[in-house]
Amino acid sequence: MSGSLSRVPTPVVSTYRVQLTPSHGFAAVAALAPYLADLGVTHVYLSPILQSVPGSLHGYDVTDHSRIRAEFGGPDGFRAMSRELAVHGLGIVVDIVPNHMTVPVPESGNAPLWSVLREGSASPYSSWFDIDWGEDGKVVLPVLGDDAGALREGAGVLRYHDHEFPLPADHYRLASYREGPGYRRFFDVSSLIGLRVEDPAVFEATHRVVLSLIAEGLVDGLRVDHPDGLADPRGYLEMLRERSGGVWTIAEKILIGEERLPSDWACDGTTGYDALNRITGLFTDPAGGGPLVAGFVRRTGGTADYEAVVYQGKRDVLDLFFGAEVDRLTAAVGGPRLRAAVVELLAAMPVYRAYIVPGEPVPPEAARLVEEAGRTAARRLGDEAAVAEVVKQVLYGTPEAVVRFQQTCGPVMAKGVEDTALYRWYPLACLNEVGGEPDDFSYPLAEFHEYCATLPPRTMTTLSTHDTKRSEDVRARLAVLSEIPDEWARAVDGWAAQVSFDPALDYLGWQNLLGAWPIGADRLAAYLHKAAREAKTAISWVRPDPAYERGLDEFAARAVAECGESVAAFARRIEPYAMANSLGQKIVQLMMPGVPDVYQGNEITDFSLVDPDNRRPVRYPPEPAGEWDAAKLLLTRTALRLRRRLGAPGRLPYAPVGAGGPAGEHVVAFARGGRAVAVATRLPVGLARRGGWGNTWLDLPPGHWTDLLTGGAHTGRIPLAHLLSRYPIAVLERDDADEL
Repeated sequence: MSGSLSRVPTPVVSTYRVQLTPSHGFAAVAALAPYLADLGVTHVYLSPILQSVPGSLHGYDVTDHSRIRAEFGGPDGFRAMSRELAVHGLGIVVDIVPNHMTVPVPESGNAPLWSVLREGSASPYSSWFDIDWGEDGKVVLPVLGDDAGALREGAGVLRYHDHEFPLPADHYRLASYREGPGYRRFFDVSSLIGLRVEDPAVFEATHRVVLSLIAEGLVDGLRVDHPDGLADPRGYLEMLRERSGGVWTIAEKILIGEERLPSDWACDGTTGYDALNRITGLFTDPAGGGPLVAGFVRRTGGTADYEAVVYQGKRDVLDLFFGAEVDRLTAAVGGPRLRAAVVELLAAMPVYRAYIVPGEPVPPEAARLVEEAGRTAARRLGDEAAVAEVVKQVLYGTPEAVVRFQQTCGPVMAKGVEDTALYRWYPLACLNEVGGEPDDFSYPLAEFHEYCATLPPRTMTTLSTHDTKRSEDVRARLAVLSEIPDEWARAVDGWAAQVSFDPALDYLGWQNLLGAWPIGADRLAAYLHKAAREAKTAISWVRPDPAYERGLDEFAARAVAECGESVAAFARRIEPYAMANSLGQKIVQLMMPGVPDVYQGNEITDFSLVDPDNRRPVRYPPEPAGEWDAAKLLLTRTALRLRRRLGAPGRLPYAPVGAGGPAGEHVVAFARGGRAVAVATRLPVGLARRGGWGNTWLDLPPGHWTDLLTGGAHTGRIPLAHLLSRYPIAVLERDDADEL
């Protein structure tokens, strides 16, 4: 691509995430430009744009880093889209995938990997991939099902269904999908092979197109997919910042609890799961925790001990999926005698990665994390000496031992917690989000203010993504249940008396049926199939059971047909409170420190479940179907336009706004730079029980303020009953005539 747009790059103030698909490519995004500009965002945030597997609906299965994806419109389509967006004052942020590429399939165009499979270590691309060549000098490719007889040779290739591999097969061995691969992969996905992007030559080759787009002024920001999979995330981000000229960059980094982004990472923040979980906590009543956990245990026969479920989930995936990774790490730390200690240490790690760079002093926090995990592992294993040796090696040993341990921790956390434990332990499913702690029902308001005060000003904030377990409005509904656990228990008991199937899964089904209502039996069944496979208690992705799966379909059909009317009535009954939660979390996310992202379609209500449900096509422009839709669209447009007026996020200090009176705990309010104030109702059921706001008030900062949602004028101490008489939230802007 050559030439450039006559556009001065603008600071990334807010983004709108669009999922590109073959049927919704660059031309479709260009057509959205007037709508998105009117909505108030400053940048369109695109899913991966480089060439990937034909027909891919997500784009993370990259096949060729040298090409912009033809199905989206190729380079000409990208340029035309950029021009149209620029006309409307919109910039572009793109999602990049440095960690992996896809294993060959027909027409995949993965020339580097094809070369390696054909030529082995003699290939000029042999340094690209993180491969274990094995004792026979061949890389294991676990692609075969139980019909290996379907292998066919012809025209210089070996064919197996939709896969093709070069002949002769001197440098690879096809194996059962149940066998571990001879390469680092993305989590347990053997069709995605890890890249050695730490090699400067590999970095340059895989980033050339994206860097050229930045140099031409066509791209203003980057979202980095899965940096924890890299050998050296810090080094990678430093290289990216240097080569990109310092464009706004965020990392898909999952933070657990009080964990913070490493201070030495050359990026502006995370993709926002940490903010999402803290916002959800604001709207969850800790008083409901005990009854909800007790109800979960009674209905499922499970344990109240979430940590025990997490441990078992990690052990299960280590045994089921990660044998090859454990073997490779075991070899690096000292051999087979330490294998059990390696497994227990991986299972005990509480975070996705401890950031240690070989040859550099071990950060005290990283040492503490690994050593504490070691004490837990030694207690479980009963072999303190073996665990101590493994801890020593992964902290201070060879680069292979140190890096391999860190690259294995993330997949074990992701598959053992995100994709196992969160589907086994769900007293309140709105807390079961990526990076969340579903056993923690208590998140004091003061802690949220402290969190916001230290949040990097240009980090991303979000409520829904292409990977969230449930959309923001599903979580808003489910949060209401924390305030009415007894009423919820009676409702579920009634439904379960009519329809039941598997105690380990039914209760998750009822929560999601309510949360996503109205939902048809087909969508509910699809969700339950995925949930059951992830839970791995009855079936899994590699262990199907047609009879069980027919039972899931029957449960979904009967639940909707026989209990749907009652579920709908329950949803209507709690709608005012769910709407208050929805609008409250939205205003907090849009106005708190950071760069707010709106996931496609979530400017109005969206009751989607986990992917692929949340990647369904969006209709534009959205048509509000009721009061909740209309209020959410008004709020989103108002807040985004305000953020655009206020400018760069770093110029807006955060300050809590104090409330007084009997219902003060039911409001969260804060000011941004003395120019804007956001106000949200929290725990609305409890507020209604106490009779409303009464004489509770809010002390506005000095100045004259206009509520942008209602047009009301306010100053000084304002009764909340007056301020929030129309909506359960308020967006206030200080009049321009006031002195700062």
